[in-house]
Amino acid sequence: MTQFTALYDACVLYPAPLRDLLMRLALTELFRAKWTDQIHDEWTRNVLANRPDLKPEQLERTRKLMNAHVPDSLVTGYEDLIPVLTLPDVDDRHVFAAAIRGRADVIVTFNLSDFPSRQLEPYGIEAQHPDEFLCHLIDLDIAAVCGAIKHQREALRNPKRTVVELLETLENQSLPQSVGRLRPFSALL
Repeated sequence: MTQFTALYDACVLYPAPLRDLLMRLALTELFRAKWTDQIHDEWTRNVLANRPDLKPEQLERTRKLMNAHVPDSLVTGYEDLIPVLTLPDVDDRHVFAAAIRGRADVIVTFNLSDFPSRQLEPYGIEAQHPDEFLCHLIDLDIAAVCGAIKHQREALRNPKRTVVELLETLENQSLPQSVGRLRPFSALL
């Protein structure tokens, strides 16, 4: 298994289609995926605030499944680093601290400006938009990425999705470059 490690920020776990894709990609073993209980708390709190139709128990189940299916995903023991780290948004220091303790190479986030390279570079960490992260995975192993997306599509039952519909959904998740690169491989999805 690769040692390349990606820490998922809460913002990329909030939208269910993107979270589903990132989880399926983590199972490909192209990289190691990491997060923390605090990251879980953040994304589930935001989902519940915007989706009153969901119950906390449903998201707790999702959280437990995520932790159970991705080996060694939960980063702990990072809290002592938080006070000594500097970022534009002090509320993001826990993500940076977890990335350091989890030996992450990248933080996958939509909030790139919250993780300036001048702060991350000394630790060998880079912030990447999920579209850039997915493009790198496509370059690394297109078959594994297509397989993960195919499994995602086949698991969707309510409603079922065609390849075109799933790619549109992913494009709406701010993954336009990745979707553009995946379209020629639609037969594999």
